Amino acid sequence: MTSDVQSEALAQARAAYDAVKAKGLKLNMQRGQPADADFDLSNGLLTALGETDTHLDGLDLRNYPGGVAGLPSARAMFGAYLDLKPENVIVWNNASLELQCYVLTFALLHGPRGGQPWAGQTPKMIVTTPGYDRHFLLLQTLGFELLTVDMQPDGPDVDAIERLAAADAGVKGVLFVPTYSNPGGETISADKARRLAGVKAAAPDFTIFADDAYRAHHLFPDAAGQDTPVNFVTLARDAGYPDRAFVFASTSKITFAGAGLGFVGSSEDNIRWLSKFLNAQSIGPNKVEQARHVKFLQAYPGGLEGLMNDHAALIAPKFRAVDEVLRQELGDSGEFATWTSPRGGYFISLDTAAPVASRVVQLADEAGVSLTPAGATYPGGQDPHDRNIRLAPTRPPVEEVYEAMRAVATCVRLATEEYRAAQR
Repeated sequence: MTSDVQSEALAQARAAYDAVKAKGLKLNMQRGQPADADFDLSNGLLTALGETDTHLDGLDLRNYPGGVAGLPSARAMFGAYLDLKPENVIVWNNASLELQCYVLTFALLHGPRGGQPWAGQTPKMIVTTPGYDRHFLLLQTLGFELLTVDMQPDGPDVDAIERLAAADAGVKGVLFVPTYSNPGGETISADKARRLAGVKAAAPDFTIFADDAYRAHHLFPDAAGQDTPVNFVTLARDAGYPDRAFVFASTSKITFAGAGLGFVGSSEDNIRWLSKFLNAQSIGPNKVEQARHVKFLQAYPGGLEGLMNDHAALIAPKFRAVDEVLRQELGDSGEFATWTSPRGGYFISLDTAAPVASRVVQLADEAGVSLTPAGATYPGGQDPHDRNIRLAPTRPPVEEVYEAMRAVATCVRLATEEYRAAQR
């Protein structure tokens, strides 16, 4: 491009941005929350138990029933969800992140499976980037040193994981989202999953922590349009490491985000290990909420799968809106940005062609569109390339998604033209 053409492109980008600012928008694409319409699908939870529904599985829900592992019917339901037997699952309270914290903390204090405590060993954990900011926060709060590997279209860079795990006994495991990852929506392939399950690690207690938060969050219910979740508990057992994997999930984006159930699947020995420490701190989780979920999901047309299909009908148009606007406004060449087109999950990952992600977020904020802070998908909030932005289209109505994405595309264009002008 000639200097005159570049100057004209910058002027046009600024004019387009000024027009967006003049609209006085107030839109939020920052956090991956369900919409009210998604919550409305589960309003039956509020009346799933009547005044006389005080017993389930032969247990009095009002007392201290069932121990720390959860109600038998809840363990069976969510064991099936994870493709595991009930005895391989603990159903706990609202957040799977809480269970991740428990498992990691108990490993630090006591060592996994009767091994040596991780605390004092300067433990390291592998994470994927771009990745989930809450994983980074949890691990760093507990004192782990983070080692990053790239998230690729077919899952984490397992070559890099193999090298890191083999080189250092302080590398205690990997924590990542295996199905429809946050933020890109990638799913680990069957081949990579088998390789990861059988990694030859210097640490005998190397552990896979799979946060399978979105394993049923398909955008396109037709089986041909779905990614296939893997079963790390079985894969690790078959690879000769029966206690290597913990798999976490929850109903936070299935029913109510603030009143769901978290659960974890692992080997029977690991379930006994975790139950021992949970039993020391609690007589048990909220069994009334567990019974409420069992009753509600059993009664929902089509069960849990039927509920997820109804969620997909609400959410998929929002993902299509993001892709449609970005293609219209930025094109497919990658001149301004590239982005993922996931088949499930809650997020889309956008990478700017120039190192201008932080400027895009700033411009969007000044135009009334709130985006996830640039860098949030990297440990410490520092994207070394300043290119990645997580887009969260699930909460706003689809009309607002269109409006917000047109504004975002305008900001990407302006930030890119500004960068080019500065390089001249």
